[in-house]
Amino acid sequence: MSVVPPAGAALRLRGREIGPDRPVVMAVVNRTPDSFYAPARHDDSSADAAVARAADEGADLVDLGGVRAGRGPRVDAAEEIARVIPLVERVRRRHPDLLVSVDTWRAEVARAAADAGADLINDTWAGHDPSLVEVAAERGLGIVCSHTGGALPRTDPFRVEYPASQGADPLDGVLDDVVRTVSSAARRAVDLGIDPASILVDPTHDFGKNTWHSLHLVRRTEALVALGHPVLMALSRKDFVGESLDLPAEERLEGTLAATAVAAWLGARVFRAHDVRATRRTLDMVATIRGDRAPARTVRGLV
Repeated sequence: MSVVPPAGAALRLRGREIGPDRPVVMAVVNRTPDSFYAPARHDDSSADAAVARAADEGADLVDLGGVRAGRGPRVDAAEEIARVIPLVERVRRRHPDLLVSVDTWRAEVARAAADAGADLINDTWAGHDPSLVEVAAERGLGIVCSHTGGALPRTDPFRVEYPASQGADPLDGVLDDVVRTVSSAARRAVDLGIDPASILVDPTHDFGKNTWHSLHLVRRTEALVALGHPVLMALSRKDFVGESLDLPAEERLEGTLAATAVAAWLGARVFRAHDVRATRRTLDMVATIRGDRAPARTVRGLV
């Protein structure tokens, strides 16, 4: 019996398939002045440079966002479109081999992103706008099915609780809720005609969750992999890493990479990352240990 957990599902976007031998790095490039991690804040000129750097460092996919996830100044749909869509158009033109995701919960932004050439809509607010997935289906885009525990966009969790599981670990209550939510969203996407390999499921660490919840969801990655869709992990420099190690966002790289390695070993396929080169190398090493990827060279002891 193999001790290696099953490989995660292949990712397919706009006809391009990425199999288990290539873990997928989704680079974070935010067209925002107030992202929680300062190096991810970009204006037009620095965003272009950030995308080029991500491509050079091994990103397969770039996730472009125009609104801070947490609390902050109001950004309406028109401003979000003005921030993000010109960048989508430039990325599509300058980096034709780079897959493009747009991080939005608004259908009108998703529609503009589709017009500009995006491949994926990263709906981090769990279907708050129910017509967003319909846009993805109509336009042939992939969709991320996420979980927020019912939290509204741009709100922070406060004393959030999930009913204790009847299983061995009471924390499985959050896992049960995540599995139920993303499974339902994925079924709707399939029913609308979206390719199952273009439907990513994301437990959405920290959104509607405390640190214990987020840690448990890393441990139980296999339960999400078993759903049969590519699993997206957005772990990069998040608060659950910071609280685990008592570190600010600027010092959370090692903790992020440790969580990344665990989730990748357990079969997660796509990793949203601020630190592309380090994430690429970590994922390639895990894939090689798992046996999904061959070593780049093998000369030791042979020559």
